[in-house]
Amino acid sequence: MSSNKIQKICCIGAGYVGGPTMSVIADKCPDLEIRVVDINKERIDAWNDSDLNKLPIYEPGLDRIISRTRGRNLFFSSEMEKSISDADMVFISVNTPTKTKGLGAGQASDLSWVEASARQVAKYAKGHTIVIEKSTLPVRTAQAIKEILNTANREDQKNQISKTFSVLSNPEFLAEGTAINDLEKPDRVLIGGEDLEAVNALVNVYMNWVPRNQIICTNLWSSELSKLAANAFLAQRISSINSISAFCEATGADVKEVAKAIGTDKRIGNQFLRAGPGFGGSCFKKDILNLVYLSGYFGLPEVAKYWNQVVVINTWQQDRIYKIVLEKLFGTVNGKNIAILGFSFKANTNDTRESPAIRICSELLEEGAVLSIYDPKVSSERIEEDLEKFSFNNQCIWKMANSIPEALKNVDAVLILTAWDEFFGLDWNYLASLMRSPAWVFDTRSVVNRQEIENTGLNLWKLGEGD
Repeated sequence: MSSNKIQKICCIGAGYVGGPTMSVIADKCPDLEIRVVDINKERIDAWNDSDLNKLPIYEPGLDRIISRTRGRNLFFSSEMEKSISDADMVFISVNTPTKTKGLGAGQASDLSWVEASARQVAKYAKGHTIVIEKSTLPVRTAQAIKEILNTANREDQKNQISKTFSVLSNPEFLAEGTAINDLEKPDRVLIGGEDLEAVNALVNVYMNWVPRNQIICTNLWSSELSKLAANAFLAQRISSINSISAFCEATGADVKEVAKAIGTDKRIGNQFLRAGPGFGGSCFKKDILNLVYLSGYFGLPEVAKYWNQVVVINTWQQDRIYKIVLEKLFGTVNGKNIAILGFSFKANTNDTRESPAIRICSELLEEGAVLSIYDPKVSSERIEEDLEKFSFNNQCIWKMANSIPEALKNVDAVLILTAWDEFFGLDWNYLASLMRSPAWVFDTRSVVNRQEIENTGLNLWKLGEGD
């Protein structure tokens, strides 16, 4: 297929990657017809809801793009067969969770959704179709996709049906909370593949808004590994600065000052040096564990141990915070009321996957704490689903607060876990009057001003600051 004949694109998967990515492509390429398909009808209905506040994903700016493109050249549907058969180009953007059982459980990626998507493409595609890996995948997954597609192709040829495929890798490099900006102004676009004509077809799509010198073309395997490596390096920086935050608390140093001094070194840079309760989201932990598994598979145990320690430090940081809360509240939180400000894994997203709040809250609940949780974008249903596996014989006691003052009423402590804008500049004189005495503020995101908090009579612990 000539690169100038791409007219219709299908994306399998309407999640955190597929929905925003296809929305921006539709916005930047009005001549292309984009169809996003998903077997989850409830999710598709949410994407099609006339109330843009009910979109299944919260990303700043996404609602405005949806209002411009939906119904024009962007469509959300559960009609899998027609969407695939009409498409010149199919993106596979489905979930690849960590396996929970079988070989590689706890580390390897579960590729069942990817395989199912490839089989659907093999079954419904017509003519020549460019198939693009958008999900984060282990190295050499493209080979499995190729085998599925080629097997279907051989069967079709027996029945005199002409059907061919090209497989590309086009990993996403999005940060939730800034995904729309990341898509509209990417640092780079990475495309891996051996079929030059197919590569050029995808390059031409992106060149509608991305300069050609920011589009990097590699072989398939380099593209797949680059995504895993990029996430591993970013997570490594977070674990590194978090390990230093504990050192700062022990010595009287200030982690913000240390991070600034480190970040001014041009060889290091200042990104991802903000200490906090640990990394979360759908990718970092999953991708590192996948890298650990693959390192062992390819006979590199030292490499596996090295990257596994990044995850170990992340979990340790969350456990450390929970233990500090316990220590400051006289060694017990049983029956004590604690407010949780922020449940999403970072600000400007409603995503709670692998959020540090889940583990920290579960530890507090296990100790008998009564939690009052406030997050401006995360629903009570989502929190309940995240915490239900920590029900502790139905003794799990928490409630959803509709405002910050409601969350802090009669609490013994408040724990800030997400750096939402509205958590900065709060009236702590007023909030202190709502809390019991003596009360604590535990700030894991460097949100509050120490002098202001101490002037109210509240006790304060800030992550990464020595006493």
